[in-house]
Amino acid sequence: MTTATSNQKFDLQALRASADAACGLMRVLSNPDRLLLLCQLAEGEKRVGELEELLDIQQPTLSQQLAVLRDESLVETRREGKQIYYRIASDAALAIMATLYIQFCSQPKESST
Repeated sequence: MTTATSNQKFDLQALRASADAACGLMRVLSNPDRLLLLCQLAEGEKRVGELEELLDIQQPTLSQQLAVLRDESLVETRREGKQIYYRIASDAALAIMATLYIQFCSQPKESST
């Protein structure tokens, strides 16, 4: 049985920093519009117009939530002419979105009976 006083030491300061980072990510994900945006982006890069159509989020709200995701370094942009494309830039966010998708978004397969 291992305890905190066993031979294996851990870096409490590093663990606290990781916990703070995890809490920050969960805080950003706790907004329904941002979560929906990341859900769509987990499927692949999308244009701003596509996101607006898919999610029925009005432009001011969409811009505001995408700005939060950019500020938190969760998404990156790419410009192609007049179009701006978004994609997930955070491996941690992508991993969490994959888990959330499995738990909450995947459609149950209909039985063929």
